[in-house]
Amino acid sequence: MRFAEFEAPAHATAIDFISDLHLSGEAPRTFERWAGYLRDTPASAVFILGDLFEVWVGDDARHAGFEARCAAVLTEAATQRTLAFMRGNRDFLVGAELLRDCGVHELEDPTVLLAFGQRLLLSHGDALCLADHEYQAFRTLVRGAAWQRDFLARPLEERQRLARQMRDHSEQRKRGMAVEDWVDLDKPTTLRWMREGRTPTLIHGHTHRPAREELAAGFVREVLSDWDCDGNGAPRAEVLRLTADGRLTRLPLAA
Repeated sequence: MRFAEFEAPAHATAIDFISDLHLSGEAPRTFERWAGYLRDTPASAVFILGDLFEVWVGDDARHAGFEARCAAVLTEAATQRTLAFMRGNRDFLVGAELLRDCGVHELEDPTVLLAFGQRLLLSHGDALCLADHEYQAFRTLVRGAAWQRDFLARPLEERQRLARQMRDHSEQRKRGMAVEDWVDLDKPTTLRWMREGRTPTLIHGHTHRPAREELAAGFVREVLSDWDCDGNGAPRAEVLRLTADGRLTRLPLAA
């Protein structure tokens, strides 16, 4: 398997990893927490590993409304530190135009990060949830050039309506299921990726089950937290930080 590589900035002293913020106009506190974090973090670089947005229907949406506010936050943050973005299952239609205009680096899924003498494998994680056959069929369809070309050719309002329908279908599938019952990464395939990439550490999101887990001797995965500061439960907002001494630390930001 081919692995893209991304070298951390030479001046970096700390690198942050976040994912699954699911930003939307319906979650204002989560948006404000994210904007404040990007403004104030001491990290030299921030890697966003998918599902920054609850939905993204095309880069032409970036010129108005909530999407324009998000683009402004990214643009300002990119003048202060390196920003890199990997598409997730909710925002797979984020395009080169948005990233270029905001000054954000594009990450392939998966990518090997070279930082502080380490090789770390980065992925959103959804491509490894192989037991979810319905989702994998959907993923193959919507990641195809023909489907995306047809979808993006539709008027913006129609795309927004269709995206709501797809999101509602996804929520219906998950309704009644506890998070711990969601499909997890396929362990043999995950370990194969890590061995082929020569990456003893995998960092990923998607499953909303933040944890550190030893998959096999010498191979560890760090699962990122989702963010939610608007729900009825305890607020969630966590960053995984890699420092120059090679340590990975979880930082709860919800408070």
